[in-house]
Amino acid sequence: MGISSITGNRPWHGQVRLNFRGVDDGGQARTVHQGAASAPLKLQRAFPQADGRCELPLLHTAGGLVGGDQLSITTTLAPGSRALLTSVAAQKIYGSIGRFRQAPEGLWARQNLHFTLEEGADLEWLPQEVVVYANGLFEQHCRVELAPEASFLGGEVVRLGRTAAGEGLGSGRWRSALEIRRHRAEGSDWVLVDRIELGGRALEGEHGLAGSPVHGSLVWAAPDSLTPTALATLVESCRADRNGLDGEMACGTLSQGLVARYRGPSSQAARYWFSRIWARIRAVRGLPPPQLPRVWPFQEQPLL
Repeated sequence: MGISSITGNRPWHGQVRLNFRGVDDGGQARTVHQGAASAPLKLQRAFPQADGRCELPLLHTAGGLVGGDQLSITTTLAPGSRALLTSVAAQKIYGSIGRFRQAPEGLWARQNLHFTLEEGADLEWLPQEVVVYANGLFEQHCRVELAPEASFLGGEVVRLGRTAAGEGLGSGRWRSALEIRRHRAEGSDWVLVDRIELGGRALEGEHGLAGSPVHGSLVWAAPDSLTPTALATLVESCRADRNGLDGEMACGTLSQGLVARYRGPSSQAARYWFSRIWARIRAVRGLPPPQLPRVWPFQEQPLL
């Protein structure tokens, strides 16, 4: 049952379709994009970064998601292209449990992401945080398809409840399903299949959030050329970057890449740590240091 049958309002199904490709700009390679968006999603102005990467912010014009709303983002990167996708502001997920007489159990807001990276392509998916209000229901499914030597860096930070206002998640839930697969001439391999659900007892349990309101995950599926020695050194450096930040942070290796997790009181601390890992990854790949997206909070300096 959709929210339209309960309230008389049609739910949003915003969609974005993007294609990135490399061009020669006077002897310097840079990436350009073509695409389209439907309400409430909107493409903002793109900016070229120092490595020729296309920085593209996405704007959600409706101010937040309610039960029944859906967002779909489908992106393809041509061989050798580089892109950074982010969001203009934090995404708000409003409560729906107990708000509708015909659906007292609430309605899920959903986001579906599908990224296809061709050979040597490089995508950084770093949206701003998600804030799930009390009794909100949010589910995200992200599927990543990688060709040889493609690189995917993806991060997400979620705050469960508006804790500054004394509000918890209540009966709400947050779900995330991430699937990353690498395709080669001889066949396909799973890089990572990762499913997380936070709500109920998982909010307080030691194997969940242990009472913390903020959860964060960062995943890097590295190009095949990254050596095991370089990966081990990178992970140790990322662990050292936790110093001075509030919360609990862990970092470990994939067969070709890494995973970092955060739980604690501060979405800012999660962003700072993930930004430092981002800089480490850029350095180990011989790329210029990250340029923080222009739409991120200007007062923050996580890389210092």
